[in-house]
Amino acid sequence: PRLDKLRHYHDHPGFVQPFVDAAVTALDDLPADRRDPAQLIFVTHSIPQGMAADSGRFPGPGGDGHAYVATHRAVAAEVSRRVAAATGRRHPHSLAYCSRSGPAHVPWLEPDVNDHLGALHRAGARAVVVVPIGFVSDHMEVVFDLDTEAAATARRLGLAFARAATPGTDPRFVAMVRDLLLERAAAERAEQPVRTTVGGRRASWDVCPAGCCRNGREPDRPALCGADTLYPVQIAPR
Repeated sequence: PRLDKLRHYHDHPGFVQPFVDAAVTALDDLPADRRDPAQLIFVTHSIPQGMAADSGRFPGPGGDGHAYVATHRAVAAEVSRRVAAATGRRHPHSLAYCSRSGPAHVPWLEPDVNDHLGALHRAGARAVVVVPIGFVSDHMEVVFDLDTEAAATARRLGLAFARAATPGTDPRFVAMVRDLLLERAAAERAEQPVRTTVGGRRASWDVCPAGCCRNGREPDRPALCGADTLYPVQIAPR
């Protein structure tokens, strides 16, 4: 059998809007006197800095390299913008990381969410909403790293803390998976499906271009799953 994967969906409304609604709900869970100045902390899985630099070395999401961080920052900005539109309040937002592992001498993406909470507290923050933008379900890296460890750090610092839900089985997220499957099937039939995105960014490719991500261990050896040609696309921003 040939195995294919769906295109990147970080900028699809079926992924973005559930996080917007979850962040608004989490803000409402904060004490009323701390809700307006609350900060949004978007959290994703940390990876080695070398891997992050090698990600996406082809025109597309993130540009020439560093696509892992760039796509997370883009979706965090879009969610923040929509939260402001929904609540009438602009909340400062930032990106932090969790679940670091591996040898201590290997540099990973920072700041760790717990260190970031400390920095925000020292800067005068009084409340935070943690948005697990890098995760689609409430698995252990969310339940332990955020609901347990990060929440304990916030309590120790005296920060009001709430965590936004992941998309999970949200009907919009489930429908997105179905729609992307139909979109890919249409492309395989040599059709030109409409690619729905938000934030004004070009929809990602169906098959990663050759050289999209550099092989960090063997730079002259291409990464797997690359293709020399791309499907033409039509984009319908929404």
